[in-house]
Amino acid sequence: MKILLATAYDYPHAGGLSTHVTTLKAGLEELGHQVDILSFSDVPAWKRKALAQGPSFLLNKLKKGKGIVWSHKMRRKFLQGLIEANKQKGYDLINAQDPFTVLAALATGIPTVATVHGYMTFESISKGSLLENSPEEEYMKDIEVQAYRGARKVITVDQRLKEYVKEVSGIDATAVRNFIDIHQFKPNKEKKQEFRKKYGLPADDHVLFVPRRLTRKNGVIYPALALPEVLKEFPHTKLIYAGSGEALDELKEIVEENHLNDHVVFLGAIPHDQIKEFYALSDVVLVPSVHSAGVEEATSISALEAMGSGSPLIASAVGGLKEIVNHQEDGLLVEEKNIEELVESIVYLFQHPEKGEEFAAKARQKIESEYSHISAAKKYESVYLKAL
Repeated sequence: MKILLATAYDYPHAGGLSTHVTTLKAGLEELGHQVDILSFSDVPAWKRKALAQGPSFLLNKLKKGKGIVWSHKMRRKFLQGLIEANKQKGYDLINAQDPFTVLAALATGIPTVATVHGYMTFESISKGSLLENSPEEEYMKDIEVQAYRGARKVITVDQRLKEYVKEVSGIDATAVRNFIDIHQFKPNKEKKQEFRKKYGLPADDHVLFVPRRLTRKNGVIYPALALPEVLKEFPHTKLIYAGSGEALDELKEIVEENHLNDHVVFLGAIPHDQIKEFYALSDVVLVPSVHSAGVEEATSISALEAMGSGSPLIASAVGGLKEIVNHQEDGLLVEEKNIEELVESIVYLFQHPEKGEEFAAKARQKIESEYSHISAAKKYESVYLKAL
């Protein structure tokens, strides 16, 4: 098949959707399909800034929500134009990665499958881009429903999202949990000290790694809030964040108030290849997601990457994380926002590194058998064929 993976967001960018698209492309190509990627980044820069991003910023000053609606409308229009311009390539199918791109693809007449990565409207409210109970919220909800009902098939990245799609649109989706490239994300702990030296980290420090976008639903403030208690037991601990987002200012305030500047590192959004090195040099990876404005974590790609990379994982017991982590078998689950429980789990793994190694080994086995990009690509291929 000739397949187009399309999104109204930037590609590549720091985030799970971008990683998903890259990894799915690799899996489908290993199965012999031709795969192209089309995104908002393919729109000329002047158009993006002058017609979408600039007006969106100004409209949001008038009323919160107007900007995001404008931006998405323009992204949909641009994507539709790009798809039309590429129709001569003869795509058999478009796999659209967000509701606005689904509608753009449907307008071109090419068979379209939708992948649902999250709760678009609720996530916009959670980030502060939309007001609850506003006309803009209703508009975004309506777009979601139109997209789910219009696509030939709908795929969700976890079971809870499948239930959500059914609830709001009546459509029975197929749940295909997120996945990783198991050749790219694999244990590399023998290079732990090499990577620590590369990034100027002491060889004997305990290192906590949070590979998360700095946004509210990712619960990124909780590792920083837990750190003072961890330092009482293990004073030579570093907490490293890889990601950017609107929660950065709040995080910096927490760090300042608790005098943690010597113990917390903000890397910002870093290339995916670099993320692999931080998994290798870390002692524990944290995925502390929380419920926020009706949003729950899907099958977290960060969690899967940690599990595939031989790093012991502590995650919140919410959403898709509960589906992928077996507590005290291949990782540890903690109650969301429970700082005391998070501290206890971190201290436990620092005190018992052999248990962390045991969890990590079992996690790698699970990733290889259940979350391989090849296995997932075969499931996507099956849905595509049904859609056609």
